[in-house]
Amino acid sequence: MTTSSRPPVLLLGGTGRTGRRVARRLAARGQRVRVASRRGDPPFAWDAPDGWPALLDGVSAAYVAYAPDLALPEAEGHLRRLGRAARAAGLQRLVLLSGRGEPAAARSEAALREAGVPLAVVRSSWFAQDFSEHFLRDGVLDGVVALPTAGRPDAAEAFVDVDDVADVVVALLLAVEASTQTLELSGPGLVTFGEAAATIAAATGRPLAHLPLDVAGFAAGAVAAGVPREEAEPLARLFAEVLDGRNEHLTDDVARVLRRPPRAFADVVREAAAAGAWDVVPAGAAC
Repeated sequence: MTTSSRPPVLLLGGTGRTGRRVARRLAARGQRVRVASRRGDPPFAWDAPDGWPALLDGVSAAYVAYAPDLALPEAEGHLRRLGRAARAAGLQRLVLLSGRGEPAAARSEAALREAGVPLAVVRSSWFAQDFSEHFLRDGVLDGVVALPTAGRPDAAEAFVDVDDVADVVVALLLAVEASTQTLELSGPGLVTFGEAAATIAAATGRPLAHLPLDVAGFAAGAVAAGVPREEAEPLARLFAEVLDGRNEHLTDDVARVLRRPPRAFADVVREAAAAGAWDVVPAGAAC
């Protein structure tokens, strides 16, 4: 069966950082996609399961990128319900984006697996693009990247290129046989947040420093930036937890699946800088 003749692949979180990239890659291979979002037709919401059957109808596989994080308390129940709905709709495979070293996320993975639909789990390191496309970008623009690392100021992360993550997800979605493996994706090296700041500063010409905060201080800053308190506080605790050293090791899963090495953090940063990721439009300038 060619990709163009296959049933569509459903992308839950299809407008996010990985979802957009997965959608483009699938479309380039002729694979039809169905992108689910709150503004879609039909709309998708985790707290509105009555609308899920219409989205699942007629699809063979789904990629699941849960936001804001699988480790949040409500995620386990949402994923359990999704697994049951996927089984009822006859899906043949699921691919779930998860995080490394997160016990609560592992419980959500298990909840999705309970229904018996073949499930591949992609546990990712922090994205290199967190600094250019997500929650750390404002800190780069302000010259200070604050994180709840007061207990380990030299905490390191195996930052992975989100394009590598998307390539792995697509490989799993289009493989001849549905996978049930759990992969851990990392970049090719460990990078401290101080080193990350120095790399970005060198690429952009902007001064940038890493500011270690305690959990309460980081949560307060997130709330001040507009993150709901009920999300900010558990995320602050989660970040401090996963930056305790448990993930300071590399894996070969990117190379094993893609048959090429993962991209280095510095290469991703240089590409983002060249593309204007941290350029700021002056006040009053045309959009």
